[in-house]
Amino acid sequence: MADPARAQRMAKRISTIVASAIANEIKDPRLAHVTVTDARVTNDLHDATIYYTVMGESIDAEPDVEAAAAGLARATGVLRSKVGAGTGVRFTPTLRFVLDTVPDAARQMEELLDRARANDEIVARRAAEAKPAGDSDPYRSADDDSTGTEE
Repeated sequence: MADPARAQRMAKRISTIVASAIANEIKDPRLAHVTVTDARVTNDLHDATIYYTVMGESIDAEPDVEAAAAGLARATGVLRSKVGAGTGVRFTPTLRFVLDTVPDAARQMEELLDRARANDEIVARRAAEAKPAGDSDPYRSADDDSTGTEE
């Protein structure tokens, strides 16, 4: 069994190699907006999972996730050979690419928080404008003779 720290170092090195190869060496236009976010390597160093995100061509454009996945599937062999040359290990790990859903989940959480803040503002505004249903001071004061005994 391999050292987990070695697996983490290997994962970091693999993510660097793959990101560099996608950016500089692979000329597939489907991979133009792919960003490697993380990599995980099994403790036996035989399998590597690489997480990636895909951005749109502009802020408003939807990313083409299917095309990016097809481009990564086509480039897996080249990327694996680059990883083998760059790491210098006896057995080059197999590469598996997984779409990273963390940015989408974070965006959804931000939208939910924005809605909660807006609802809180509405409730605070209504509370500030509200008037009590009964007396303005429903509690007894010290002036009241509330003992019920006469002297």
